[in-house]
Amino acid sequence: MTTAYTDFDAPEVPVGIYPPQEDSHLLIAAMKQSGLVPGARVADLCTGSGVVAVAAAAAGAAEVSAFDICSRAVRHARTSALTEGVSVQVHRGSWSRAVEYGPFDLVVANPPYVPQAPIDDSSAIPATAGPAQAWNAGSDGRTVLDPLCAAVPLLVDEGGTLLVVQSECSNIIKTLSALRAHGMHAEVVAQQFIPFGPVMSARAQWLTRAGLLPAGRREERLVVIRADAP
Repeated sequence: MTTAYTDFDAPEVPVGIYPPQEDSHLLIAAMKQSGLVPGARVADLCTGSGVVAVAAAAAGAAEVSAFDICSRAVRHARTSALTEGVSVQVHRGSWSRAVEYGPFDLVVANPPYVPQAPIDDSSAIPATAGPAQAWNAGSDGRTVLDPLCAAVPLLVDEGGTLLVVQSECSNIIKTLSALRAHGMHAEVVAQQFIPFGPVMSARAQWLTRAGLLPAGRREERLVVIRADAP
């Protein structure tokens, strides 16, 4: 398992789009290290700025399809692909839209995974953190993770692979169990400990009270889970 502690300088994106951060960097690193990209049909779910999709295309994927529910993100991802000179087909929609284009050899995903406090804390989070829909994921952080895990058999081709990044706060074990329940071999293949960003800082006390974060913690464990279909 790869453990990363390096800093990540996020490329700037317009306000209103989820900026590439350490989770994006960790997912790209795991994707490249897997050796699965060259010649593969790749889907990038919750593409945001499109940084992971562009990286897959640049790494030699035969075809890259990216998906996001935000029209602004879709436009930005298309522009990014053109700027980088790579071919990425960007579609508006979630994992359910991706099913229409699958199955894929490799699916990568950086879904919303931050547990959401029962109060509105948006005033404590700067706009530069991106739109709330890019990280808010219900009280347990699994609003998107659960249906995504359930849809994996429809998204991943026989012998294909899913790579998904998430936080320790959104129950890593539950993701592993859900994927294994569909007959996939699932394990954590990369992790990184990062200082709290603006969203986690705003929610640290609530996350501790909710039992989703150990008391006194001011860093977050991110992981990439790899799931291989039989």
